[in-house]
Amino acid sequence: MQPVKTSWLYFFGRSLCRLAGRLLWGLRVEGADNIPVSGGVLIAPNHRSAIDPPMVGSSMARPLHFMAKQELFEVPVLGFLIKRTNAFPVKRGARDVGAFRNAQRLLEFGEAVLVFPEGTRSKDDSFKPPLPGVGMLSCMAQAPIIPVRVRNSQNPSRKNPLTVIFGKPVYPPAEFNKDSYGALSAAVIEEIKKL
Repeated sequence: MQPVKTSWLYFFGRSLCRLAGRLLWGLRVEGADNIPVSGGVLIAPNHRSAIDPPMVGSSMARPLHFMAKQELFEVPVLGFLIKRTNAFPVKRGARDVGAFRNAQRLLEFGEAVLVFPEGTRSKDDSFKPPLPGVGMLSCMAQAPIIPVRVRNSQNPSRKNPLTVIFGKPVYPPAEFNKDSYGALSAAVIEEIKKL
């Protein structure tokens, strides 16, 4: 795999998102020092709003790669932008082996990859049952998982600030089987709930 080059558009967009988050929603970031400065790492936040991915990405010093639903890449301007801001497509509702392999390669190459353990957005503050994907990726790439709690992203305001909290790393077992994937994903959800 070729070295991963992050587009200037990613850095520009990240700066704009960070500025918008602070000015509009009083963005607060906690625990960013829990993110390893190098090496493959999974960033695993809860998911309540469309602003979660850019706000999590703008809260980190290192570039972040995102899985995004395939349909977003088909929207003319949006598809162009997200392709150049480290997003890659995933087919929801199906086993997308290509997206999984892409994420695994990025991790093995030492990149940070965002994956939602619940798979999709929750309409309220409750948690959906975790999918095994984040655990499987972590085990296969032997990459730690950073649990992330995004608070108030559904209705952020300066009085109700958007807060991104990065937890301590959760490490995959050295020896694992298929049961390990779901167990690791469930452990990550429990860590997110504590944040």
